[in-house]
Parts: sequence; C-alpha cells; structure tokens
Amino acid sequence: MLNPPDLGFSQKLSLNAFQRLVELWQQMAQTVGNESLVITEAVLARVNVPKKWLSQKFILIASSRFSGLLVGKSQIESSDLLPFFPPEGLLLVDLTFDSQAIASFLTELGDLFPANSSTHETLAVYLAKIQQNDVNLQTEFSLRLFHCLCPLINSHSTASDTAYVDYSVCQPVEAALKKQIDQERLLNQVTTQIRKSMDLSVIMTTSVEQVRNFLEVDRIVIYKFAESNSDNPSLSNYIACIVYEVLAHQNIPSVLHHREENCFTPTNKSWEKYRHGFTLAVDDIEKTYALESCLLDFFRTSKIRSKLAAPIVFEDKLWGLLIAHQCEIPRNWTESEKSLLTSVAEQLAIAIHQAELMRSLTQEKQTLEERVVERTMALHDALVAAEAASRVRSEFLATISHELLTPLTHVIGMSSTLLRWSFGELTPRQRDYLQRIHDSGEHLLEMIHDILELSQIEAGKAVLNITDFSLTDIVHRVIQELTAAAERTQVNLKIDLQILPEGDRFTADVRRVEQILWNLLSNAIKFTPQGGSVTLRVWIEDECAVFQVEDTGIGIPEDQLSELFEKFHQLDTPYRRRYEGTGLGLALTKQLVELHRGRIDVESTVDVGSIFTVWIPMQPNPVLTGE
Repeated sequence: MLNPPDLGFSQKLSLNAFQRLVELWQQMAQTVGNESLVITEAVLARVNVPKKWLSQKFILIASSRFSGLLVGKSQIESSDLLPFFPPEGLLLVDLTFDSQAIASFLTELGDLFPANSSTHETLAVYLAKIQQNDVNLQTEFSLRLFHCLCPLINSHSTASDTAYVDYSVCQPVEAALKKQIDQERLLNQVTTQIRKSMDLSVIMTTSVEQVRNFLEVDRIVIYKFAESNSDNPSLSNYIACIVYEVLAHQNIPSVLHHREENCFTPTNKSWEKYRHGFTLAVDDIEKTYALESCLLDFFRTSKIRSKLAAPIVFEDKLWGLLIAHQCEIPRNWTESEKSLLTSVAEQLAIAIHQAELMRSLTQEKQTLEERVVERTMALHDALVAAEAASRVRSEFLATISHELLTPLTHVIGMSSTLLRWSFGELTPRQRDYLQRIHDSGEHLLEMIHDILELSQIEAGKAVLNITDFSLTDIVHRVIQELTAAAERTQVNLKIDLQILPEGDRFTADVRRVEQILWNLLSNAIKFTPQGGSVTLRVWIEDECAVFQVEDTGIGIPEDQLSELFEKFHQLDTPYRRRYEGTGLGLALTKQLVELHRGRIDVESTVDVGSIFTVWIPMQPNPVLTGE
C-alpha cells in the first residue's frame, strides 16, 4: 500500500519504539505550525474500513512546506472488528518523505470517506498543497530522525547481533540521511544562485557542474529545443541542440553543440511525457533502444551507455532536457537521483523564466527608449514647423491688416462725411446704403485691430503699459459705452461694485483691462435674448481684482467649453446664424488676461446663461516682449 521510503528504511520496531517516532512527527508538526494537517489512524474510527487498515498505525503531516508519513503494520493477524497491537509485539515500520507516495496515501485515505463529507474535502485541500519539502525543515527533521532511529533499533536487538545491526541498519540509514542532506544543500545552492544572479549562462554552468559532482556521472548536458527555420514542411518544426556540457575528464568525448533534427521530434512518444514532467531513467542504452537505430547510433558514437533525463518545462512548453550520462557501463538510477535531477530541472525552469522576463523587460525598455527618442524628435520637428507657420501667419496677418487699414480708413471717413455733410439731398435708400457702408467699415476695422493685437501677442511683441487707475472709473466707462447696445436689444445691464473706496486703486494696463471688460460684456449682450440681464461684478480677493460677467443668455454646451477660446471659431448653437462675429473676441480676451499673469474661468449651462470670471493680480508681473 505504501511506496518504498526515501531513506530505504523498513524496520521492525516495538509498539513503544513506534510511539517514540510518532512523538517525533508531532514535534515536527509543531515546528511547521498551524498550516499543517496532522492525522493518525484515529480518524478511521467513524467509518467502516477494509481489513488491511485495521492492522496498521500511521501518522501523516501534510503541508506546503513539509510532509512526512510514518506507517507501522502489525505482524499479528487482527480480527474483523478490532486491531491487535500487543505492547511487546513488533511492527514493520515504513517512513517516507516522497511527495508522490504521501499524495497516493492521502488519496486512498480520502476515498474511505463520503465524497460530500467535510473530512473528504479537507483531505482534498491538503492533497493539493503537498509539494517538495522545504530544504531547511527537511534537514532539521532528518537530523532529529537519525538521532532517534539508531537507539530505537539497537534497543530491540539481541547481544549477538548488535554489531550486525550497527553496521547493516544504522550505517545505511546514516549514509542515506547524509546523502539526503547533501542533496538538499545542493538544491539550496542552486536556488540561491538563481536568486543572486540574472545571468542564465552562469546559472546553468554552475548548476550543471554541481549536479555532475554530486551524482558522480561522466557527463551532464543541457539539451535545448528550438523552432526550425526550415521551409520544408516534411521536416520537424523543432531541432535539438546541446547548449551546456560538463565532463568528468578529458577522455570523455564532447557532444557540445550537437544538433539533433531527426531522431527526437514532437511525434516521438517521449516528447509528450517529457512535456508533462516525466523523468526518464535508462539503465542500459543497448537494451532500451535496441529497436531505435537512429538514437542508438548517436548514443554509441557519443559513448553513452546509461542516461537520466529530466524535462525543463517553461510556460507549459518543453524548453529542453537536463541529462546525466554514464559512458562506459550501465547504471541503476535510484529514486533519490531521479528526484534530484527533476528538482534541479525545475529550478532551471525558474531561472529561464526569470531570464526571459528580464530579456523581455530590457527589450521593452530599449524599444520604449527608441520610441521616446523618435517621438521627441518628431515633436521637436513639429513644434519648429508649427512655430514657423505661426510666425509666418502672424507676419502675414499683420502685413495684410496694415495694408487694409489705409483704404478702410478712407471708406469709413468718406462715408461718415457724406452722412453728415452731403453735397445735396440724399434719398432714404442712398442714406441707408451709406450707413451700411459705414457700419461694415467699422466692423471690419474692429476685426483688423483684433487680428493685429493677437499677432503682436503671439509674436511676443506686445508690451503692457502699466499704470495706476480707478476700478470704479473704468467699470463705469465701459458700461456707458455699451449702454446703447444693451438698450437696442432690450437687455438690462447691471453693475455690482463690491469695492471699498480705499481699495479702488489698481495697477495694470488700463487700455487692455478695458478691452477685456468690453469684449466680455459685448459678448454677453449679443447672446442674451430680449428681457434678459447682464451683470458685471467687481471685487478684490487674494490680492487680485476679480471681474465677473454673468448673463441670462443662451449658454454654452459643456462639450464645447474647451473650444470657447479658439481663434476664428464660433460655437455651434441654434443661434449661430443670428449673430455676427469673427470668433476673435474671446480668444483675444484670454490672451490679454494671460498677458497680465491672470486667469479666466467659465461656468455655463445651455438655456440658463454663462458666468465669465477674470482674475488679474493687483500688481501684475507682466509678460514682456520676447518671452
């Protein structure tokens, strides 16, 4: 029922001696902690069990860090109802730390309980946790076990066979324990090397050398599989190549860089077994591969008589094989040697995964850096081109605007003169035509001035003329200029001055501040229906003069607020066709506010109205020419 134990220990002991070992198991369970499951034969008291279970005692520790199984079988037949363990009788004692043997025992034990019972579910949970024992815990327990075993065995031996017992039992157990400790130490060294180094070649070279020395084999190699570049579909998609090799001495032929393209392919039966973690032990090549001439020829040429191969599985793919070779004579591979090579192969798979992650990260970093450089250069080129285009555009607009000013001034002046002092009577139609010419000229002149102002600011040629002035005076002056326009559209224009007389002085460019207020108020009046109101509030807050224009107009959709201050852009609203405008007023306003190191905020809701709030420092540090 139980696989042969790892240490080769199977010995007759008294019930009392067996209980001493049980106590050792319980002490180890306390060392592991609460995460472990400890069960004995007492768990079978609640279920009907087969007869073979009645003649044995056991204790099992199951956890993710340490697992061990101790079984004592009675040498006296028991009844169908009760086991019989006489205090002076002998038990055949087996012990193991092999994860597969423990898992098999736990599975068989779980099958004794109903599938829906809590006991069955608990056993299934811990069955999934069982894995290779922690090196430090296994070493600690092995030493305790050794100190406990020999006194127990010798105490139940006769005087005539004491020497025989010392040699035949204690010495093999001591040797097995020592070998296991050395094996665990080797695995610990390999694991430490993987944690310390990110160089895969160093890890593999070091690991291969250590494993060869420990197993005392003639040759250790690492076989790597890679996709073939062949375009011939009749050939295998994979090729195998030996990438690492360590030899016991120079007389052994080297197989480093040997490539295998035909003998070992994904169609080979061993391929799928390797992919699922199968470790292959071949004691004699001549017997095992007698019918496979392709592989046998290679083995003979390379002087391989016996081999042990463990798979290196990386991300569910068979990356390669870790193979030990005995060159001259057959060799019977032990379970301990299989376990060691399998464990080292698993550690190498971790190292490969680690190296692949580092390689991927390095490659991604390099690619990202190259993209950043390319993007930075592209953005720089685009910025230079945009600045050049903007400069050319500004210069063009400034030139054209200056060229338009002279004829436009004549148009406005002549039309104004004809309207005032006509050389004869004008018909109503003629007077209407002249008035339209005059108004259109004024509108065009306003647009040209805005274009020139924007061009100067964008070109860095605008200079603020900082002076000291009264906030109350400038507010009343702007309101007076716009009163007529508000009355024509039947909009109620209000002032809310929240300024004390002693705080009425303001330092800024008075003409630009007046222009900011005029633009905001005229825009509010334009888009406020008849009967609505526009309110200008002014107050001092946080060393800033705050100008707030609130209207009850058509408002601005939230999704269009980001486009509000773009040049030559009017928002798409149901009222767009009803109002004139170039789309420069608010853009210029924002530029003038920022020229004073201020800011402008907007709150708006469709069909409710808008609130524009301008913050300008009381003593601004203006943007100078060329900044």
